[in-house]
Amino acid sequence: MDLTHAVLSFAVLGALLTITPGLDTALVLRAAVTMGRGPAFATAFGIGTGALVWGAAAAVGVSALLTASTVAYTALRVAGAAYMLYLGARMIRAAFRSAAADDVAAAALVAPTLWSTFGKGFFTNLLNPKIGAFYIAVIPQFLPPGESPLGVGLLLALVHDVEGLAWFTLIIFGAQAARGFLARRAVRRSVDAGTGAVLIGFGLRLGLSSR
Repeated sequence: MDLTHAVLSFAVLGALLTITPGLDTALVLRAAVTMGRGPAFATAFGIGTGALVWGAAAAVGVSALLTASTVAYTALRVAGAAYMLYLGARMIRAAFRSAAADDVAAAALVAPTLWSTFGKGFFTNLLNPKIGAFYIAVIPQFLPPGESPLGVGLLLALVHDVEGLAWFTLIIFGAQAARGFLARRAVRRSVDAGTGAVLIGFGLRLGLSSR
């Protein structure tokens, strides 16, 4: 398998995984509906950066260490699960606030910054060891003989990132096109509650899994 064939083959697999509904898609959609285009793109770039870090880690063997070390894997798994449960609980709590409480909260809270939404996407991805396990399981299968594992690993992770950003762009602009409908309080609450439930579900599954 030459490098071009490896990249194209991985791109097909990455595209199929990208469009599969999951936590990343839920986070970006929620940001687009509740905060707007800028924070949504910041969330998407945070997710992409986290994936790129995992891809580099897989290429140099850090993810292999996590896979082999029960202690390291468990520590990261618990931290990731706790973070997802925390975010999910906050979103569900926000969804069930009264209209008056919403107004008070909106006045009291500082508007989300691009850095804070970037960080949310980044840490949600980075604290999920299953992302690392995926990369360490898949990337070695697409490493052509004679090529630099680190270079090819980063290239494949970047390809996956570009696909993810393209998919998130469609989601963000689609949400903007339906802004009038999505801006309704009931819809925003449903998105918050749904995303919170997804986060809690992923957090529980991650926290209760042994691997």
